[in-house]
Amino acid sequence: MTARRRYPDAPLVGVGVAVFDGAGRVLLVQRGNPPRAGQWGLPGGLVDLGERLVDAARREVNEECAVEVEIGGIVGTFEPIERDDAGQIEYHYVVIDYWARLRDGAAQAQDDAAAVAWAVMADLDAYQIQPDSRRVIEDAFHAWSAV
Repeated sequence: MTARRRYPDAPLVGVGVAVFDGAGRVLLVQRGNPPRAGQWGLPGGLVDLGERLVDAARREVNEECAVEVEIGGIVGTFEPIERDDAGQIEYHYVVIDYWARLRDGAAQAQDDAAAVAWAVMADLDAYQIQPDSRRVIEDAFHAWSAV
């Protein structure tokens, strides 16, 4: 049985991944589905029952962007909670964010991604990324740069 994403009975666990290529560009996806349809952010999604977090991170990047990645480590957590007009919790996720290196493939939008882009850090403002996601990308960039 699949957990309900909208109006869930409990928070749903997900992963997000800041993927960097050899030039230090970060892979962004434009969301194709709610919540945040049309907005830019990191590839990611829900963890399947019995799936380890790093396996979910690799799978989600591949499903959304058609690339293979090497997971570097955890850079933070993100807990989006969205309420409807009546104040009911419509969406509640607990997301573990990773940084990763591109291993193979040419990024292309797949699954629930409407578009993908490789962005240099100086151009992130053009994508109007949510502040929490922006913080994750910056922390991930520092982790990637330190290795």
